[in-house]
Amino acid sequence: MPSSMHCLFVVSVSSVIVFIVFYVFNSGGEQSFQRLNISDSLMLTQVCTSFINGKTPFLWRNKLMIREKSSCKEYLTQSHYITAPLSKEEAQFPLAYIMVIHHHFDTFARLFRAIYMPQNIYCVHVDEKATVEFKDAVQELLSCFPNAFLASKMEPVVYGGISRLQADLNCINDLSSSEVSWKYVINTCGQDFPLKTNKEIVQYLKGFKGKNITPGVLPPAHAVGRTKYVHREHLGRELSYVIRTPALKPPPPHNLTIYFGSAYVALSREFANFVLHDPRATDLLQWSKDTFSPDEHFWVTLNRIPGIPGPL
Repeated sequence: MPSSMHCLFVVSVSSVIVFIVFYVFNSGGEQSFQRLNISDSLMLTQVCTSFINGKTPFLWRNKLMIREKSSCKEYLTQSHYITAPLSKEEAQFPLAYIMVIHHHFDTFARLFRAIYMPQNIYCVHVDEKATVEFKDAVQELLSCFPNAFLASKMEPVVYGGISRLQADLNCINDLSSSEVSWKYVINTCGQDFPLKTNKEIVQYLKGFKGKNITPGVLPPAHAVGRTKYVHREHLGRELSYVIRTPALKPPPPHNLTIYFGSAYVALSREFANFVLHDPRATDLLQWSKDTFSPDEHFWVTLNRIPGIPGPL
């Protein structure tokens, strides 16, 4: 390599190294940083080697700096949270959200940030089987928001079991005593993400004029067995699931006609109170405890009882 080219190459590599070191120690402004540990030093060495070999490495910012815990104010500012209602219409039509989660904290944090508005209220149910680290991370995030909280009772959630429906009901029970005058409650899972803004969701729900959104149909042939036979939840260390038994179930209480539909719904506050207190709802819940995926028939069946609040 010619001498001039060699010098230019050395200067370029040196500039890159200086930039990385400068970035690590100065990109946080007034925030304090811990010293790089051995793994971070190794990573910097690999980065420099990549540049020398003519390769472009992919850098994760959080691997280059270890930030001390920031305050809630700093977190809200850095994450660009909305801290005041964006319109009078939204302020006068607060929503309640149920978020049932069990892993992937980053995914939950993105969802929460996307649906968060200061006039709304949020109940987060963390699977009782989740790791302590995950539970602590969720609790730490929610502690920054006066209108968000963990469900007062956690269920060990089993897919297809009564525990999934009970998780929603635990949050509805908590939300029912909230001083926030929420109009609708919407339940989500950890992998959801909104396609509409809060204002668009509000305007859509207002169009239903207090009616509940629980789409469903009479039982299709493949779903009849879900409520015809007794099912049991199995909680295991490695795997949890629902077992179908050969035992037949008795007919639904109150001569109710069972419908099947979506487990994800939008319910008026009046209907939520009906679900918690009306004997037809509490009896259906009891009957549903040994069915498969009861959240797919519970809401839609209740919403088709004549005379209930907000029927479809």
